Amino acid sequence: MSQRIRNKKARRARSFTYLWIVVLAVLTFLLIYFEQTSLLYILATLGVTILLVVVGLADLGQSELSSDTRQMTNLSAPGAKSRR
Repeated sequence: MSQRIRNKKARRARSFTYLWIVVLAVLTFLLIYFEQTSLLYILATLGVTILLVVVGLADLGQSELSSDTRQMTNLSAPGAKSRR
């Protein structure tokens, strides 16, 4: 994939993210303005719950970074004495 296509995809994803931020900010403002705090509380609770489920289901132990970290911890540190 060329650099130009990657930049275009990244820009599109960034624009989509900014759109979501603006929409959620406007929704939050409108809920506060019309004093719908109970609905805002429910939506916030659901949002945090979904975030916790996503983080809980993430396969963090199998990422490339964690395997590199495991390899480095298995190596003895320079100058460390062996117990053998």
